[in-house]
Amino acid sequence: MARKLEYLKDRRILSLIIIVVLLLILDIFYGAGPPYYLHFGIEFTNGTQIPITLEQPVSPTVMSQIINILQQRVSTYGLKQVTIEGVGNSYIYITIPTVSGKEINSTINIIESQGIFEGIVDGREALNGSSILSGSIGATTPTVFNGNVSWAVNFFITQNAAEKFARVVFGQANKPLYMFLDRPTSSIVLINSSIINGFSSQGISFQQALNAMQNALYFGNQTIPIEILNPNGNNWNSLYPFFATHNTIYRNVILAKNTPKFVVENLTGMNYTLIFETTQNITPTIIQVANSSSAISTSYIVDSWPAVGLLSAPLLSPSITNGNISQSYQISGFAPPSLPLEAKLAYAQNQSQTIASILSGGALPVHVVVGVPTVVPPTLGKHFLYISALAALLAVAVVTLIIVVRYRRAFLVLPIMLTTFTELFIIVSIIGLIGTIDLAAVAGMIAVVGTGVDAQIIITDELISGKSEAMKLKLGNAFYIVWADALLLIIAMLPLLFSTSLVDIVGFAESTILGALLGVLITRPAYGAIVSIHYGEKKESSGDAHA
Repeated sequence: MARKLEYLKDRRILSLIIIVVLLLILDIFYGAGPPYYLHFGIEFTNGTQIPITLEQPVSPTVMSQIINILQQRVSTYGLKQVTIEGVGNSYIYITIPTVSGKEINSTINIIESQGIFEGIVDGREALNGSSILSGSIGATTPTVFNGNVSWAVNFFITQNAAEKFARVVFGQANKPLYMFLDRPTSSIVLINSSIINGFSSQGISFQQALNAMQNALYFGNQTIPIEILNPNGNNWNSLYPFFATHNTIYRNVILAKNTPKFVVENLTGMNYTLIFETTQNITPTIIQVANSSSAISTSYIVDSWPAVGLLSAPLLSPSITNGNISQSYQISGFAPPSLPLEAKLAYAQNQSQTIASILSGGALPVHVVVGVPTVVPPTLGKHFLYISALAALLAVAVVTLIIVVRYRRAFLVLPIMLTTFTELFIIVSIIGLIGTIDLAAVAGMIAVVGTGVDAQIIITDELISGKSEAMKLKLGNAFYIVWADALLLIIAMLPLLFSTSLVDIVGFAESTILGALLGVLITRPAYGAIVSIHYGEKKESSGDAHA
Protein backbone atom coordinates (compact mmCIF):
# COMPACT_ATOMS: atom_id res chain seq x y z
CA MET A 1 0.00 0.00 0.00
CA ALA A 2 2.85 2.39 0.89
CA ARG A 3 4.43 1.80 -2.51
CA LYS A 4 1.13 2.51 -4.32
CA LEU A 5 0.81 5.80 -2.46
CA GLU A 6 4.38 6.66 -3.38
CA TYR A 7 3.56 6.09 -7.05
CA LEU A 8 0.56 8.43 -6.83
CA LYS A 9 2.52 11.10 -4.97
CA ASP A 10 5.15 11.37 -7.68
CA ARG A 11 4.35 14.48 -9.77
CA ARG A 12 5.53 12.82 -13.02
CA ILE A 13 3.09 9.93 -12.64
CA LEU A 14 0.35 12.24 -11.37
CA SER A 15 0.77 14.57 -14.38
CA LEU A 16 0.33 11.63 -16.75
CA ILE A 17 -2.85 10.51 -14.96
CA ILE A 18 -4.36 14.03 -15.04
CA ILE A 19 -3.68 14.45 -18.78
CA VAL A 20 -5.21 11.07 -19.59
CA VAL A 21 -8.34 11.82 -17.53
CA LEU A 22 -8.81 15.25 -19.15
CA LEU A 23 -8.45 13.85 -22.67
CA LEU A 24 -10.80 10.98 -21.81
CA ILE A 25 -13.44 13.51 -20.76
CA LEU A 26 -12.95 15.47 -24.00
CA ASP A 27 -13.19 12.29 -26.06
CA ILE A 28 -16.43 11.26 -24.34
CA PHE A 29 -18.14 14.63 -24.63
CA TYR A 30 -16.75 15.80 -27.98
CA GLY A 31 -15.48 12.76 -29.80
CA ALA A 32 -17.90 9.92 -29.12
CA GLY A 33 -21.08 11.45 -30.53
CA PRO A 34 -22.51 14.15 -32.79
CA PRO A 35 -21.02 16.26 -34.23
CA TYR A 36 -18.17 13.69 -34.03
CA TYR A 37 -15.21 15.97 -33.38
CA LEU A 38 -12.84 12.98 -33.34
CA HIS A 39 -11.97 13.19 -37.03
CA PHE A 40 -10.85 10.17 -39.02
CA GLY A 41 -9.43 10.42 -42.51
CA ILE A 42 -10.97 9.64 -45.86
CA GLU A 43 -9.23 6.24 -45.86
CA PHE A 44 -11.27 5.07 -42.86
CA THR A 45 -14.62 6.89 -43.03
CA ASN A 46 -16.90 8.40 -45.64
CA GLY A 47 -15.68 11.51 -47.43
CA THR A 48 -17.36 14.41 -49.21
CA GLN A 49 -16.41 15.09 -52.81
CA ILE A 50 -16.88 18.63 -54.10
CA PRO A 51 -16.80 18.97 -57.93
CA ILE A 52 -15.44 22.21 -59.39
CA THR A 53 -15.73 23.50 -62.95
CA LEU A 54 -13.30 26.18 -64.11
CA GLU A 55 -14.73 29.18 -65.94
CA GLN A 56 -12.45 28.44 -68.89
CA PRO A 57 -9.95 25.73 -69.88
CA VAL A 58 -6.46 26.29 -68.48
CA SER A 59 -2.94 25.07 -69.16
CA PRO A 60 -1.33 22.35 -66.99
CA THR A 61 0.76 25.05 -65.27
CA VAL A 62 -2.30 27.12 -64.30
CA MET A 63 -4.16 23.95 -63.24
CA SER A 64 -1.27 23.09 -60.89
CA GLN A 65 -1.35 26.64 -59.52
CA ILE A 66 -5.11 26.44 -58.82
CA ILE A 67 -4.71 23.07 -57.07
CA ASN A 68 -1.93 24.46 -54.86
CA ILE A 69 -4.02 27.52 -53.92
CA LEU A 70 -7.06 25.41 -53.03
CA GLN A 71 -4.87 22.98 -51.07
CA GLN A 72 -3.52 25.89 -49.02
CA ARG A 73 -6.96 27.41 -48.44
CA VAL A 74 -8.75 24.28 -47.30
CA SER A 75 -5.82 23.02 -45.20
CA THR A 76 -5.43 26.40 -43.51
CA TYR A 77 -9.13 26.40 -42.64
CA GLY A 78 -8.55 23.36 -40.46
CA LEU A 79 -9.40 20.37 -42.68
CA LYS A 80 -5.94 18.86 -42.45
CA GLN A 81 -6.57 16.07 -44.92
CA VAL A 82 -7.74 17.08 -48.36
CA THR A 83 -7.35 15.39 -51.73
CA ILE A 84 -7.44 17.65 -54.81
CA GLU A 85 -7.32 16.14 -58.27
CA GLY A 86 -7.43 17.92 -61.62
CA VAL A 87 -9.30 16.21 -64.45
CA GLY A 88 -8.58 17.44 -67.96
CA ASN A 89 -8.18 21.19 -68.29
CA SER A 90 -11.51 22.36 -66.83
CA TYR A 91 -12.44 20.18 -63.84
CA ILE A 92 -11.18 19.67 -60.29
CA TYR A 93 -12.44 17.28 -57.61
CA ILE A 94 -11.85 18.06 -53.94
CA THR A 95 -12.38 15.27 -51.40
CA ILE A 96 -12.44 16.00 -47.68
CA PRO A 97 -13.34 13.84 -44.67
CA THR A 98 -17.08 13.98 -44.01
CA VAL A 99 -17.71 16.66 -41.40
CA SER A 100 -20.78 18.63 -40.35
CA GLY A 101 -22.93 20.32 -42.98
CA LYS A 102 -21.93 23.71 -41.60
CA GLU A 103 -18.22 22.97 -42.11
CA ILE A 104 -18.87 21.71 -45.65
CA ASN A 105 -20.75 24.93 -46.49
CA SER A 106 -17.91 27.02 -45.05
CA THR A 107 -15.43 25.03 -47.12
CA ILE A 108 -17.49 25.66 -50.27
CA ASN A 109 -17.54 29.41 -49.51
CA ILE A 110 -13.76 29.37 -49.23
CA ILE A 111 -13.42 27.49 -52.53
CA GLU A 112 -15.82 29.82 -54.37
CA SER A 113 -14.00 32.96 -53.32
CA GLN A 114 -11.76 34.39 -56.01
CA GLY A 115 -9.44 35.59 -53.25
CA ILE A 116 -8.58 39.05 -54.63
CA PHE A 117 -7.78 41.44 -51.77
CA GLU A 118 -7.78 45.22 -52.26
CA GLY A 119 -7.33 48.12 -49.85
CA ILE A 120 -8.74 51.36 -51.31
CA VAL A 121 -8.28 54.91 -49.99
CA ASP A 122 -10.07 57.85 -51.60
CA GLY A 123 -10.61 55.89 -54.80
CA ARG A 124 -6.97 54.71 -55.11
CA GLU A 125 -5.54 51.25 -54.44
CA ALA A 126 -3.22 51.28 -51.42
CA LEU A 127 -2.88 47.51 -50.88
CA ASN A 128 -3.55 44.30 -52.78
CA GLY A 129 -3.17 40.57 -52.25
CA SER A 130 0.33 40.44 -53.73
CA SER A 131 1.44 42.92 -51.03
CA ILE A 132 0.88 40.38 -48.25
CA LEU A 133 3.84 38.38 -46.95
CA SER A 134 3.23 34.65 -47.21
CA GLY A 135 2.98 33.02 -43.80
CA SER A 136 2.27 36.25 -41.91
CA ILE A 137 -1.53 35.89 -41.92
CA GLY A 138 -3.12 34.97 -38.60
CA ALA A 139 -6.65 35.04 -37.19
CA THR A 140 -7.00 36.31 -33.62
CA THR A 141 -9.31 34.93 -30.95
CA PRO A 142 -12.74 36.67 -30.98
CA THR A 143 -13.02 39.40 -28.33
CA VAL A 144 -16.14 40.15 -26.28
CA PHE A 145 -16.76 43.71 -25.04
CA ASN A 146 -20.08 45.12 -23.84
CA GLY A 147 -21.96 42.31 -25.56
CA ASN A 148 -20.25 42.92 -28.93
CA VAL A 149 -17.96 40.27 -30.43
CA SER A 150 -15.12 41.44 -32.68
CA TRP A 151 -12.91 39.43 -35.02
CA ALA A 152 -9.59 40.31 -36.64
CA VAL A 153 -7.01 38.98 -39.09
CA ASN A 154 -3.45 40.30 -38.85
CA PHE A 155 -0.89 40.30 -41.65
CA PHE A 156 2.36 41.91 -42.79
CA ILE A 157 3.16 43.41 -46.19
CA THR A 158 6.37 43.66 -48.22
CA GLN A 159 8.70 46.64 -47.99
CA ASN A 160 7.81 47.84 -51.52
CA ALA A 161 4.09 47.58 -50.72
CA ALA A 162 4.62 49.51 -47.47
CA GLU A 163 6.33 52.33 -49.37
CA LYS A 164 3.49 52.46 -51.90
CA PHE A 165 0.93 52.49 -49.09
CA ALA A 166 2.72 55.41 -47.40
CA ARG A 167 2.56 57.41 -50.65
CA VAL A 168 -1.13 56.70 -51.30
CA VAL A 169 -2.34 57.51 -47.77
CA PHE A 170 -0.15 60.58 -47.32
CA GLY A 171 -2.37 63.41 -46.05
CA GLN A 172 -5.44 61.14 -45.81
CA ALA A 173 -5.72 61.18 -42.00
CA ASN A 174 -9.05 59.96 -40.53
CA LYS A 175 -10.25 58.68 -43.89
CA PRO A 176 -11.38 55.05 -44.23
CA LEU A 177 -9.22 52.31 -45.73
CA TYR A 178 -11.84 50.20 -47.51
CA MET A 179 -10.68 46.59 -47.35
CA PHE A 180 -12.33 44.43 -50.01
CA LEU A 181 -12.12 40.71 -50.66
CA ASP A 182 -13.40 39.82 -54.14
CA ARG A 183 -14.76 43.29 -54.89
CA PRO A 184 -17.20 42.88 -57.81
CA THR A 185 -16.09 44.01 -61.24
CA SER A 186 -18.29 45.14 -64.12
CA SER A 187 -21.25 45.21 -61.74
CA ILE A 188 -24.21 47.39 -60.73
CA VAL A 189 -25.84 47.35 -57.29
CA LEU A 190 -29.66 47.47 -57.42
CA ILE A 191 -30.84 48.25 -53.89
CA ASN A 192 -34.30 48.73 -52.45
CA SER A 193 -35.04 52.26 -51.22
CA SER A 194 -36.54 50.80 -48.03
CA ILE A 195 -33.05 49.62 -47.00
CA ILE A 196 -31.63 53.13 -47.31
CA ASN A 197 -34.67 54.65 -45.57
CA GLY A 198 -34.13 52.19 -42.74
CA PHE A 199 -31.02 54.10 -41.61
CA SER A 200 -33.25 56.94 -40.45
CA SER A 201 -33.69 55.01 -37.19
CA GLN A 202 -29.97 55.68 -36.59
CA GLY A 203 -30.37 59.39 -37.34
CA ILE A 204 -28.90 58.98 -40.83
CA SER A 205 -30.78 60.68 -43.66
CA PHE A 206 -31.43 59.05 -47.02
CA GLN A 207 -28.83 61.24 -48.76
CA GLN A 208 -26.21 60.71 -46.07
CA ALA A 209 -26.60 56.94 -46.32
CA LEU A 210 -26.46 57.03 -50.12
CA ASN A 211 -23.35 59.24 -50.09
CA ALA A 212 -21.62 56.84 -47.69
CA MET A 213 -22.45 53.88 -49.96
CA GLN A 214 -21.25 55.69 -53.09
CA ASN A 215 -18.00 56.70 -51.38
CA ALA A 216 -17.36 53.08 -50.39
CA LEU A 217 -17.74 51.95 -54.02
CA TYR A 218 -15.73 54.82 -55.53
CA PHE A 219 -12.66 53.46 -57.35
CA GLY A 220 -11.81 55.55 -60.41
CA ASN A 221 -13.12 54.05 -63.63
CA GLN A 222 -14.03 50.87 -61.72
CA THR A 223 -16.62 52.57 -59.53
CA ILE A 224 -19.71 50.41 -58.91
CA PRO A 225 -22.92 52.35 -59.69
CA ILE A 226 -25.87 52.19 -57.29
CA GLU A 227 -29.42 52.18 -58.64
CA ILE A 228 -32.37 52.57 -56.24
CA LEU A 229 -35.57 50.59 -56.71
CA ASN A 230 -38.81 51.35 -54.87
CA PRO A 231 -40.25 48.47 -52.80
CA ASN A 232 -43.01 47.66 -55.32
CA GLY A 233 -40.83 48.43 -58.34
CA ASN A 234 -43.06 51.31 -59.50
CA ASN A 235 -40.02 53.37 -60.58
CA TRP A 236 -38.61 50.65 -62.82
CA ASN A 237 -39.55 52.56 -65.98
CA SER A 238 -37.21 55.38 -64.96
CA LEU A 239 -34.37 52.89 -64.27
CA TYR A 240 -34.93 50.84 -67.41
CA PRO A 241 -33.05 53.19 -69.83
CA PHE A 242 -29.87 53.09 -67.68
CA PHE A 243 -29.79 49.28 -67.61
CA ALA A 244 -30.72 48.99 -71.28
CA THR A 245 -27.86 51.27 -72.40
CA HIS A 246 -25.19 49.91 -70.06
CA ASN A 247 -25.49 46.15 -70.62
CA THR A 248 -22.35 46.24 -72.79
CA ILE A 249 -20.34 48.00 -70.06
CA TYR A 250 -21.59 46.07 -67.03
CA ARG A 251 -22.19 42.31 -66.98
CA ASN A 252 -23.58 41.71 -63.49
CA VAL A 253 -26.36 43.09 -61.29
CA ILE A 254 -26.21 42.58 -57.52
CA LEU A 255 -29.73 42.57 -56.09
CA ALA A 256 -31.85 41.26 -53.24
CA LYS A 257 -33.61 37.90 -53.45
CA ASN A 258 -37.00 39.54 -52.90
CA THR A 259 -36.70 41.83 -55.95
CA PRO A 260 -40.00 41.93 -57.91
CA LYS A 261 -40.25 39.17 -60.49
CA PHE A 262 -40.87 41.45 -63.47
CA VAL A 263 -37.67 43.39 -62.71
CA VAL A 264 -35.70 40.14 -62.60
CA GLU A 265 -37.20 39.06 -65.94
CA ASN A 266 -36.35 42.41 -67.55
CA LEU A 267 -32.73 42.24 -66.37
CA THR A 268 -32.40 38.64 -67.54
CA GLY A 269 -33.75 39.69 -70.93
CA MET A 270 -30.98 42.28 -71.18
CA ASN A 271 -28.42 39.46 -70.74
CA TYR A 272 -27.26 40.56 -67.27
CA THR A 273 -25.91 37.94 -64.89
CA LEU A 274 -27.91 38.31 -61.68
CA ILE A 275 -26.19 37.87 -58.32
CA PHE A 276 -28.85 37.42 -55.66
CA GLU A 277 -28.06 38.40 -52.06
CA THR A 278 -29.97 38.13 -48.82
CA THR A 279 -31.39 41.33 -47.33
CA GLN A 280 -28.79 41.07 -44.57
CA ASN A 281 -25.87 40.90 -47.02
CA ILE A 282 -27.07 43.67 -49.29
CA THR A 283 -27.62 46.01 -46.32
CA PRO A 284 -24.40 47.90 -45.49
CA THR A 285 -23.25 48.71 -41.96
CA ILE A 286 -22.94 52.51 -41.68
CA ILE A 287 -21.18 54.23 -38.79
CA GLN A 288 -20.57 57.85 -37.86
CA VAL A 289 -17.04 59.29 -37.98
CA ALA A 290 -15.42 62.67 -37.48
CA ASN A 291 -16.15 65.20 -40.21
CA SER A 292 -13.54 65.53 -42.93
CA SER A 293 -12.76 68.45 -45.22
CA SER A 294 -12.61 66.14 -48.24
CA ALA A 295 -15.16 66.81 -50.93
CA ILE A 296 -16.19 63.18 -51.24
CA SER A 297 -16.30 62.34 -47.53
CA THR A 298 -19.21 62.70 -45.14
CA SER A 299 -19.61 62.22 -41.43
CA TYR A 300 -20.76 58.65 -42.14
CA ILE A 301 -18.92 55.74 -43.73
CA VAL A 302 -19.79 52.17 -44.70
CA ASP A 303 -17.88 49.94 -42.30
CA SER A 304 -18.82 46.62 -43.95
CA TRP A 305 -20.97 45.46 -46.86
CA PRO A 306 -20.96 41.69 -47.54
CA ALA A 307 -22.73 41.94 -50.92
CA VAL A 308 -19.80 43.85 -52.42
CA GLY A 309 -17.02 42.10 -50.45
CA LEU A 310 -16.28 45.03 -48.12
CA LEU A 311 -14.81 43.43 -45.00
CA SER A 312 -13.98 46.47 -42.90
CA ALA A 313 -13.08 50.16 -43.19
CA PRO A 314 -10.66 51.19 -40.43
CA LEU A 315 -9.88 54.91 -40.25
CA LEU A 316 -6.33 55.95 -41.08
CA SER A 317 -4.67 57.39 -38.00
CA PRO A 318 -2.55 60.53 -38.50
CA SER A 319 0.58 58.60 -37.46
CA ILE A 320 0.51 56.52 -40.67
CA THR A 321 -0.52 59.30 -43.08
CA ASN A 322 2.51 61.52 -42.55
CA GLY A 323 4.91 59.47 -44.67
CA ASN A 324 5.88 56.88 -42.05
CA ILE A 325 6.24 53.34 -43.39
CA SER A 326 4.57 50.40 -41.59
CA GLN A 327 4.37 46.74 -42.58
CA SER A 328 1.78 45.49 -40.07
CA TYR A 329 -1.97 45.65 -40.82
CA GLN A 330 -5.26 44.21 -39.63
CA ILE A 331 -8.68 43.41 -41.09
CA SER A 332 -11.35 43.48 -38.40
CA GLY A 333 -15.08 43.54 -37.89
CA PHE A 334 -17.97 42.67 -35.58
CA ALA A 335 -20.50 39.84 -35.46
CA PRO A 336 -24.12 40.89 -36.22
CA PRO A 337 -25.48 42.49 -33.02
CA SER A 338 -28.86 40.71 -33.35
CA LEU A 339 -27.32 37.26 -32.73
CA PRO A 340 -27.10 35.61 -29.28
CA LEU A 341 -23.64 35.56 -27.71
CA GLU A 342 -22.77 31.95 -28.67
CA ALA A 343 -23.81 32.59 -32.27
CA LYS A 344 -21.75 35.80 -32.31
CA LEU A 345 -18.67 33.91 -31.15
CA ALA A 346 -19.20 31.20 -33.78
CA TYR A 347 -19.74 33.85 -36.49
CA ALA A 348 -16.60 35.76 -35.51
CA GLN A 349 -14.49 32.58 -35.38
CA ASN A 350 -15.74 31.44 -38.78
CA GLN A 351 -15.29 34.90 -40.34
CA SER A 352 -11.69 35.29 -39.23
CA GLN A 353 -10.76 31.71 -40.17
CA THR A 354 -12.39 32.04 -43.60
CA ILE A 355 -10.65 35.31 -44.44
CA ALA A 356 -7.30 34.03 -43.17
CA SER A 357 -7.69 30.89 -45.29
CA ILE A 358 -8.55 32.83 -48.44
CA LEU A 359 -5.72 35.31 -47.98
CA SER A 360 -3.26 32.48 -47.20
CA GLY A 361 -4.13 30.65 -50.39
CA GLY A 362 -3.99 33.73 -52.59
CA ALA A 363 -6.10 34.69 -55.59
CA LEU A 364 -7.33 32.11 -58.07
CA PRO A 365 -6.29 32.86 -61.67
CA VAL A 366 -9.77 31.98 -62.98
CA HIS A 367 -13.28 31.89 -61.56
CA VAL A 368 -14.64 28.54 -60.39
CA VAL A 369 -18.14 27.08 -60.24
CA VAL A 370 -18.78 24.66 -57.38
CA GLY A 371 -21.10 21.72 -58.01
CA VAL A 372 -23.24 19.66 -55.64
CA PRO A 373 -21.19 17.79 -52.98
CA THR A 374 -21.56 14.01 -52.92
CA VAL A 375 -20.66 11.38 -50.32
CA VAL A 376 -17.90 8.97 -51.35
CA PRO A 377 -17.06 5.66 -49.62
CA PRO A 378 -13.78 5.26 -47.71
CA THR A 379 -10.81 4.21 -49.83
CA LEU A 380 -9.69 1.57 -47.33
CA GLY A 381 -12.70 1.12 -45.06
CA LYS A 382 -13.24 0.91 -41.32
CA HIS A 383 -11.80 -2.61 -41.26
CA PHE A 384 -8.44 -1.09 -42.25
CA LEU A 385 -8.69 1.17 -39.20
CA TYR A 386 -9.12 -1.95 -37.07
CA ILE A 387 -6.12 -3.53 -38.82
CA SER A 388 -4.07 -0.39 -38.09
CA ALA A 389 -5.11 -0.52 -34.42
CA LEU A 390 -4.17 -4.21 -34.31
CA ALA A 391 -0.77 -3.37 -35.86
CA ALA A 392 -0.18 -0.80 -33.11
CA LEU A 393 -1.15 -3.34 -30.43
CA LEU A 394 1.19 -5.95 -31.92
CA ALA A 395 4.00 -3.37 -32.07
CA VAL A 396 3.54 -2.60 -28.37
CA ALA A 397 3.40 -6.30 -27.50
CA VAL A 398 6.56 -7.11 -29.47
CA VAL A 399 8.45 -4.17 -27.97
CA THR A 400 7.37 -5.21 -24.46
CA LEU A 401 8.34 -8.83 -25.07
CA ILE A 402 11.80 -7.89 -26.37
CA ILE A 403 12.57 -5.68 -23.38
CA VAL A 404 11.25 -8.21 -20.84
CA VAL A 405 13.30 -11.02 -22.44
CA ARG A 406 16.33 -8.76 -22.60
CA TYR A 407 16.21 -7.82 -18.92
CA ARG A 408 14.33 -10.87 -17.55
CA ARG A 409 12.21 -8.62 -15.36
CA ALA A 410 8.48 -9.48 -15.30
CA PHE A 411 7.77 -6.23 -13.47
CA LEU A 412 8.67 -4.25 -16.62
CA VAL A 413 5.68 -5.59 -18.57
CA LEU A 414 3.09 -3.38 -16.89
CA PRO A 415 4.96 -0.01 -16.90
CA ILE A 416 6.13 -0.47 -20.50
CA MET A 417 2.69 -1.32 -21.83
CA LEU A 418 1.02 1.31 -19.63
CA THR A 419 3.24 4.20 -20.77
CA THR A 420 3.20 3.12 -24.44
CA PHE A 421 -0.60 2.72 -24.61
CA THR A 422 -1.07 6.01 -22.74
CA GLU A 423 1.20 7.74 -25.22
CA LEU A 424 -0.78 6.34 -28.15
CA PHE A 425 -4.05 7.34 -26.48
CA ILE A 426 -2.85 10.93 -26.00
CA ILE A 427 -1.65 11.18 -29.63
CA VAL A 428 -4.94 9.79 -31.00
CA SER A 429 -7.00 12.14 -28.80
CA ILE A 430 -5.06 15.30 -29.66
CA ILE A 431 -4.81 14.68 -33.40
CA GLY A 432 -8.38 13.36 -33.61
CA LEU A 433 -9.83 16.40 -31.82
CA ILE A 434 -7.90 19.17 -33.57
CA GLY A 435 -6.89 17.54 -36.85
CA THR A 436 -7.50 14.36 -38.83
CA ILE A 437 -6.40 10.80 -38.08
CA ASP A 438 -5.44 9.74 -41.59
CA LEU A 439 -3.27 6.89 -42.85
CA ALA A 440 -0.10 8.99 -42.52
CA ALA A 441 -0.94 9.83 -38.91
CA VAL A 442 -1.49 6.14 -38.10
CA ALA A 443 1.88 5.30 -39.68
CA GLY A 444 3.47 7.96 -37.49
CA MET A 445 1.84 6.50 -34.38
CA ILE A 446 3.22 3.04 -35.15
CA ALA A 447 6.64 4.58 -35.79
CA VAL A 448 6.45 6.31 -32.40
CA VAL A 449 6.07 2.92 -30.72
CA GLY A 450 9.28 1.80 -32.41
CA THR A 451 11.25 4.93 -31.52
CA GLY A 452 10.08 4.53 -27.92
CA VAL A 453 12.11 1.32 -27.65
CA ASP A 454 15.38 3.27 -27.60
CA ALA A 455 14.24 5.51 -24.75
CA GLN A 456 12.93 2.60 -22.67
CA ILE A 457 16.10 0.57 -23.15
CA ILE A 458 18.29 3.55 -22.19
CA ILE A 459 16.23 4.34 -19.07
CA THR A 460 15.99 0.67 -18.03
CA ASP A 461 19.71 0.05 -18.55
CA GLU A 462 20.60 2.96 -16.31
CA LEU A 463 18.09 2.29 -13.54
CA ILE A 464 18.43 -1.44 -12.93
CA SER A 465 22.21 -1.37 -12.70
CA GLY A 466 24.37 0.26 -10.04
CA LYS A 467 23.64 1.44 -6.54
CA SER A 468 20.46 3.07 -5.37
CA GLU A 469 22.19 6.25 -4.19
CA ALA A 470 23.36 6.88 -7.78
CA MET A 471 19.89 6.32 -9.28
CA LYS A 472 19.01 10.02 -9.64
CA LEU A 473 22.28 10.69 -11.45
CA LYS A 474 21.78 7.70 -13.72
CA LEU A 475 18.23 8.82 -14.56
CA GLY A 476 19.60 12.25 -15.49
CA ASN A 477 22.19 10.63 -17.79
CA ALA A 478 19.48 8.53 -19.44
CA PHE A 479 17.24 11.53 -20.10
CA TYR A 480 20.13 13.52 -21.55
CA ILE A 481 20.37 10.85 -24.28
CA VAL A 482 16.57 10.60 -24.65
CA TRP A 483 16.25 14.39 -25.09
CA ALA A 484 19.02 14.44 -27.69
CA ASP A 485 17.32 11.66 -29.70
CA ALA A 486 13.94 13.42 -29.49
CA LEU A 487 15.36 16.76 -30.65
CA LEU A 488 17.06 15.13 -33.63
CA LEU A 489 13.80 13.40 -34.57
CA ILE A 490 11.80 16.65 -34.29
CA ILE A 491 14.32 18.56 -36.40
CA ALA A 492 14.16 15.83 -39.06
CA MET A 493 10.33 16.03 -39.16
CA LEU A 494 9.97 19.84 -39.23
CA PRO A 495 10.49 20.19 -43.03
CA LEU A 496 7.62 17.74 -43.59
CA LEU A 497 5.37 19.53 -41.08
CA PHE A 498 5.65 22.88 -42.86
CA SER A 499 5.81 21.55 -46.41
CA THR A 500 3.13 22.94 -48.73
CA SER A 501 3.84 20.40 -51.48
CA LEU A 502 3.71 17.30 -49.26
CA VAL A 503 0.44 17.96 -47.41
CA ASP A 504 -0.54 14.29 -47.66
CA ILE A 505 2.21 13.23 -45.22
CA VAL A 506 1.86 16.09 -42.74
CA GLY A 507 -0.02 13.66 -40.46
CA PHE A 508 3.08 11.45 -40.24
CA ALA A 509 5.20 14.42 -39.14
CA GLU A 510 2.53 15.55 -36.65
CA SER A 511 2.30 12.10 -35.02
CA THR A 512 6.04 11.65 -34.84
CA ILE A 513 6.77 15.11 -33.39
CA LEU A 514 3.87 14.85 -30.94
CA GLY A 515 5.05 11.39 -29.87
CA ALA A 516 8.62 12.60 -29.36
CA LEU A 517 7.46 15.56 -27.25
CA LEU A 518 5.07 13.44 -25.19
CA GLY A 519 7.83 10.90 -24.64
CA VAL A 520 10.40 13.30 -23.20
CA LEU A 521 7.91 15.53 -21.34
CA ILE A 522 5.33 13.11 -19.95
CA THR A 523 5.41 9.35 -20.61
CA ARG A 524 9.15 8.63 -20.32
CA PRO A 525 9.49 10.59 -17.06
CA ALA A 526 6.49 8.65 -15.71
CA TYR A 527 8.06 5.36 -16.83
CA GLY A 528 11.35 6.35 -15.23
CA ALA A 529 9.55 7.29 -12.00
CA ILE A 530 7.74 3.94 -11.80
CA VAL A 531 10.89 1.90 -12.44
CA SER A 532 13.08 4.02 -10.16
CA ILE A 533 10.59 3.80 -7.28
CA HIS A 534 10.31 0.02 -7.69
CA TYR A 535 14.01 -0.77 -8.05
CA GLY A 536 15.09 1.96 -5.65
CA GLU A 537 13.04 0.41 -2.87
CA LYS A 538 14.17 -3.07 -3.86
CA LYS A 539 17.83 -2.14 -3.63
CA GLU A 540 17.35 -0.29 -0.37
CA SER A 541 15.60 -3.27 1.23
CA SER A 542 18.33 -5.58 -0.11
CA GLY A 543 20.99 -3.34 1.44
CA ASP A 544 19.22 -3.32 4.82
CA ALA A 545 19.01 -7.11 4.88
CA HIS A 546 22.71 -7.39 4.09
CA ALA A 547 23.59 -5.04 6.91
